[in-house]
Amino acid sequence: MTYDELVKAIRAYTENDFPDTAGSGDMTSDEQIDLFIVEAEQRIFNTIQLLDLRKNSTGNCTPGVKYLATPTDWLANFSLAVIDPVTGEYEYLLNKDVNFLREAYSSPNDQGKPQFYAYFDKDSYILAPTPDLAYLMELHYFYYPESITTAPSGRTWLGDNFDSALLYGSLLEAYTFMKGEADVMAAYKARYDEAASLLKQLSEGKNREDNYRTRQVRYPVQ
Repeated sequence: MTYDELVKAIRAYTENDFPDTAGSGDMTSDEQIDLFIVEAEQRIFNTIQLLDLRKNSTGNCTPGVKYLATPTDWLANFSLAVIDPVTGEYEYLLNKDVNFLREAYSSPNDQGKPQFYAYFDKDSYILAPTPDLAYLMELHYFYYPESITTAPSGRTWLGDNFDSALLYGSLLEAYTFMKGEADVMAAYKARYDEAASLLKQLSEGKNREDNYRTRQVRYPVQ
């Protein structure tokens, strides 16, 4: 489902063009619908761990500097590794609390290959020991992928592969805005919950196993 198709479906399901009226908060029709869609996307992204939420970034730390900047679109960490400059081996750092690093490596002169890291603030990690070389670091992290409302092609992974969750999530937001009837709201929520459950099975179930290690799902035959 493309962005244009999604907008058309929202208007058709709700039988509402969401005009720019006194009750719209001075938002245009497009702004109202985009808000519904973005809120639905955030609901999905924060309840289901999609592969589309993971991103990879590499960069070098600075010798003598214990802080490592996070990417601007960083939301949460998945893993942080240092790559040995000689062997090329990956060594994954252990996540600790800032207090632990401050106590275990109290002096800035405690330098070496980083073994631990902690979240220092929303813009940076703190490494320990302080890097003694410009090690190449590889970060896997969670981020919000581009919204279908701003994607240049009007397409996203969610819209192409599981548009039911996106549609019914958007309808929930739209009907809440409309202060719609409770029975219709309950119907939309039931359809959203069903779609989200199936998407969760795909993302957190099927995408994390294969039939070589895990038996195929079997249902008893009567």
